[in-house]
Amino acid sequence: MTGSLSYPFETIPEEGAAIEVAPDILWMRLPLPMALDHVNVYAIADGDGWVIVDTGFFSKRGVAIWKGLLAGPLQGKPVSEVIFTHHHPDHIGMAGWFQSEHGAQLLTTRTAWLMARMLTLDVQPVPTPEAITFYTRGGMDPEILEKRKSERPFNFADCVAPMPQGYRRIKQGDRIRLGDRIWDVRIGHGHAPEHATFWSDDGIVLGGDQLLPSISPNLGLYPNEPEADPVSDWLQACAGFQSFATDDQLVLPGHKLPFYGLPLRLRQLIDNHHGALDRLLDFLKTSHSAHECFLTLFKREIRGGEYGLALVEAMAHCHHLYLSGQVTRSMREDGAYLYQTKD
Repeated sequence: MTGSLSYPFETIPEEGAAIEVAPDILWMRLPLPMALDHVNVYAIADGDGWVIVDTGFFSKRGVAIWKGLLAGPLQGKPVSEVIFTHHHPDHIGMAGWFQSEHGAQLLTTRTAWLMARMLTLDVQPVPTPEAITFYTRGGMDPEILEKRKSERPFNFADCVAPMPQGYRRIKQGDRIRLGDRIWDVRIGHGHAPEHATFWSDDGIVLGGDQLLPSISPNLGLYPNEPEADPVSDWLQACAGFQSFATDDQLVLPGHKLPFYGLPLRLRQLIDNHHGALDRLLDFLKTSHSAHECFLTLFKREIRGGEYGLALVEAMAHCHHLYLSGQVTRSMREDGAYLYQTKD
């Protein structure tokens, strides 16, 4: 396993089924209606009940799948706690349902809870003026932008159950008991603010989307914090995790397969973005909007449902170069930011 990635499980759990990936830890998958068509969720045996880690989208299908899991692989035992690693809807969608329907206590970071609850309550019939300005600054394709102005945008409440007040905060440096294991809480950033990861004393890591194999999570800039620097946050977080990573840790990620080889994977995640930034710097010898950087950054054509995520990631990378003083930023007549390397 030294210096390489390996995947100890040749099969994935079928819908409604579970695979034991370590003593008292079950791996399950929930479907997602997008190109990345699943999210991994985990159940940790906790006395006479379970701790659930991440939850999938809230929907009629999601409720039915969870009811089947609770009656089947989870043996009808109660859910005592539910954790979400970060605030994205594929990870928090069912958390409120577990709280209200099963009396589970919610554990997460303060920022994740505040973001999740705020966004669930923020239902918009059309994009806000601030959102339209934000996408204009990114150089969004005019036809797509014009269509978006009158379309109902994605709202968290579309796939996230109402979240009751109240949660238990976890934070960097905490040591908490989940089941029979003690876990160190280590916080990442970049993909999502204050993203929790959990590292057990016996070499298991619950990585969420901070520690993924084979794909790099989206590092996006968004209208609620248009001057953020998620790329810098991500690189710093990955570097910080390196001192704790060993080849024999079993990483349980939010998507794709459980894996060994975390030191190599962290190097790859860092190098991936340094490579993208190097390509971008060369491309920006002439001025371009973020929209015009797609082929340089992603090395392929972007189509359909990928467009939105590609735009916010391109904006994040261009903005990182601007904030770090490597490129200048000016505004085109149509309101788009143009980035260019300094003379």
